[in-house]
Amino acid sequence: MTIRQIGLALAAAALLAAPAGAQSLTGAGATFPNPIYTKWFDAYNKATGIRINYQSIGSGGGIRQFTQGTVDFGATDGPMSPAQMEAVQNNVLHIPTVIGAVVLTYNLPSLGATQLQMDGATIADIFLGRITKWNDKRIAAMNPGVALPNADIIVVHRSDGSGTSYIFTDYLTKVSREWKDKVNYATSVKWPVGLGGKGNEGVTQQVKQIEGTIGYVELIYALSNNLPFAKIKNSTGNFVVPSLASATAAAASAKFAKDTDFRVSITNAPGAQTYPISSFTWLLVRPDSKDAAKAALLRDFLNWMITPDAQGMAGGLKYAPLPAEVVALIKPRIAALKANGKPIPAK
Repeated sequence: MTIRQIGLALAAAALLAAPAGAQSLTGAGATFPNPIYTKWFDAYNKATGIRINYQSIGSGGGIRQFTQGTVDFGATDGPMSPAQMEAVQNNVLHIPTVIGAVVLTYNLPSLGATQLQMDGATIADIFLGRITKWNDKRIAAMNPGVALPNADIIVVHRSDGSGTSYIFTDYLTKVSREWKDKVNYATSVKWPVGLGGKGNEGVTQQVKQIEGTIGYVELIYALSNNLPFAKIKNSTGNFVVPSLASATAAAASAKFAKDTDFRVSITNAPGAQTYPISSFTWLLVRPDSKDAAKAALLRDFLNWMITPDAQGMAGGLKYAPLPAEVVALIKPRIAALKANGKPIPAK
């Protein structure tokens, strides 16, 4: 046989071994991890021929489509609430995928390469509409020697249901009692002030185009658009740059029991080097699916996703890979996935 004939024979064998009736998966949700998901789904397609079609529509949309059963999996940066889980009869498993950082980005050309420093209470008051000028004395006190402009602060926030908003507002509730009492945290909140942008992409473009703006996006969106972002004061009092290392440090604070459902917050985590607006992001998977073929495809992808090769792709996009102890907890959960009450057939 020629090399080409051997290749065709192997491809045919792979198709025969694959579950009948399913060669693709659909998912929808978070924009926060969309860059790494895009990379993963492309790499997995090249390796297996399985297509994974993902809509980056925001965590709120992902939870909604997962609940309605219109996708094979959802994706969210904010865990489903107890009420949302009840809506799917608790037939949902949150599987962590990577760890990322939400950054405070801004458009102040006059500062050049100067990186602003901010603390949580000040950020909360900006988004509450209480601090309205860039040269406010509280911002100036944290940035000595910086020539802050006497310009209005224009707040930009998400207009859609968003896990990035969940992470950001979860952090603000931990550093500002007023924010907790007046706004609290969720994938969608009633913003006191500001302009709305759809998706991380929408907020990024608003900040990029309008001078004087401030918004929150996932780190890779700021980096890929050459937008500056602030150092944030963490729980130990250090101003920390958002990075792969500082997000990993935040994840190290997470405590998981053996029977964990993986829904844990790592915002404002302890540790001298932790970046305080860090979070896991999750895929939403049905522990017991009605479609055995799709369930087998999803199980196989999840097993690939937690391999060193797949997790190793995260760093290039400024996400932190899952800690080894979290991967060890995920493996048996994937193995326990079912279809119609029965174990999913082995490959």
